[in-house]
Amino acid sequence: MKLFSTRILPTAGSDLIKAEGIELTEWDQKRELTFDEFVAHSKAADGVILSGRSKVDAAFLEACSHLKVISLFSVGYDNVDIKAATKFKIPIGHTPDVLSKATADTAFLLLLATARKAFYHHKRIAKGDWNFFEPNAGLGIDIHEKTLGILGLGNIGFEMAKLCKSAYGMDIIYHNRSTNEKAEKELGAKKVPFDELLAQSDVISVHANLSDALKGIFNKEAFAKMKQNAIFINTARGGIHNEDDLKEALETGTIWGVGLDVTNPEPMDKNNPLLDMENVSVLPHIGSATKETRDAMAVLVAKNAIAGLKGKKLPACVNPEVYS
Repeated sequence: MKLFSTRILPTAGSDLIKAEGIELTEWDQKRELTFDEFVAHSKAADGVILSGRSKVDAAFLEACSHLKVISLFSVGYDNVDIKAATKFKIPIGHTPDVLSKATADTAFLLLLATARKAFYHHKRIAKGDWNFFEPNAGLGIDIHEKTLGILGLGNIGFEMAKLCKSAYGMDIIYHNRSTNEKAEKELGAKKVPFDELLAQSDVISVHANLSDALKGIFNKEAFAKMKQNAIFINTARGGIHNEDDLKEALETGTIWGVGLDVTNPEPMDKNNPLLDMENVSVLPHIGSATKETRDAMAVLVAKNAIAGLKGKKLPACVNPEVYS
């Protein structure tokens, strides 16, 4: 059996695959595959491990309908046409749970960095601008006992809420399709309509999967409903916010600050004006970037891939209806 991986895997995962006698081919060039390259390598394999921005759309699946499994090195699966994959009976694996704490830590980092203008002040030092104390210059804002609003209170959102509640005594509100009884019981979280989330939150942190319903939901209209001292944090998917509207909201003082681990588009252009704003913190999609977390992801990716090649149910399957 053969697997093709669009990235070099952490050895915690590749060792598991090789121990099963599976031939693993890894894309080792530091560029995305072209569509034709992706199809050609996938046609020569029985399964695919997908990292990066390659899209598994209907055209790809039509060309590679023989695949027994596609195992994603991510929680999100917005780059996969799940309906088409299910039609071709191809199970799609992903990596929920194992990166919840690391991603929540990144959201918390962005919140603190934005609230205290940490990235901006670091740049001041690099520019030689640390030479005169001004009591009213470059001030951040306090987040103690403020209100945290979460869009998508799943595992990652719960960890973020727990950090903010325990460290800063923040009140938690959230908007979800379903009720999170654990968060309500343990953190006193309150489920609210989306407009109420916008109006009441001092900090909004996004932890939802990108769907058609959420694409661009944080737009000019949404930002206008937020508090002027509000901080917007997105560590989920860049497509959830409109970046032009976000820039305008900052420039006009509609909201106070922004922390992003994901951008729209991604990667962000080095000349993007957001990077020069005082109240903005941007990271290059490093939410899961700890050795422990990436190793845990690699193990689950490998287990999903191995199970798929053996015709068994994936430990973490996006489309379990393929087994119906």
